[in-house]
Amino acid sequence: MSAVLQYAVQGLAAGSFYALAALGLAIIFGVLGVVNFAHGAFYMLGAVGAAVLLDTLGLSLWWALLAVPVLMFGFGVVVERLLVQWLLRLDPLYNFLLTFGLTLVLVELVKQKYGVSGLPYRLPGALQGRVDLGGVVLPRYQLFVLLASVAICVLVWLVMTRSRVGMIVRAATEKPELARALGINVGRWVTPVFGFGVALAGLAGVLAAPFRAITADMGNNFAIILFAVVVIGGLGSIVGAVIAGFLVGLVEAFGQAYAPTFAQILIFVLMALIILVRPAGLFGRKEATA
Repeated sequence: MSAVLQYAVQGLAAGSFYALAALGLAIIFGVLGVVNFAHGAFYMLGAVGAAVLLDTLGLSLWWALLAVPVLMFGFGVVVERLLVQWLLRLDPLYNFLLTFGLTLVLVELVKQKYGVSGLPYRLPGALQGRVDLGGVVLPRYQLFVLLASVAICVLVWLVMTRSRVGMIVRAATEKPELARALGINVGRWVTPVFGFGVALAGLAGVLAAPFRAITADMGNNFAIILFAVVVIGGLGSIVGAVIAGFLVGLVEAFGQAYAPTFAQILIFVLMALIILVRPAGLFGRKEATA
């Protein structure tokens, strides 16, 4: 039982990265209809940004959690204004190719600047060590990541459901045609929504910085799993993205514990089974499969 609880916390902590990033990806897809392949690169930039802030300015994780999402939001706005907006009226394949190309450029720029070896990152003293929870010893940072991610997801959910801006964005995300029919200018929200989605990916990268090796390629495999998360949860579904993120984290953790060779394969087996039963995903709209 102790081992099961430990694997569960590890899985939920890993799933929190997927949940945060998938939340941003789902919002971007819902409002813009863009399959943002560069989301993994934005996640990588968040981790690299945290490492650079620590190395050059001495800013710890606490400051990085505030500064990096703001910087990534600005970067996302620039990307949307300079690149993405010009292809929105065309076939979605064009923006997919654009974001794929952007990924290659960002990864290569980071490699040229910081090399291919991992960047070091030091945890604040308050998050080092382990915590004994009734005989179950768990890394303190994993508990922090889990609690912080749940708090962020709940905060985003409250904004989306209890504020006027949130309800407009949620309507534009989950039912864009109906939102336009009701007179909501969906296009007005395109730029800030894209920036917000990128900021969430950057935030996931900051939380992953002490947990994963910080390299230029760290977002490549992450992006592939992230798309599996979005498909499992349902394209454009905000709740589905979060729940699927934590679910995939659990599958990955228990897979690595009991069948490490097949750990990532299990994620895609789960995706295939869910698609067979529910082609639109766990919380997706039926029209998404049309």
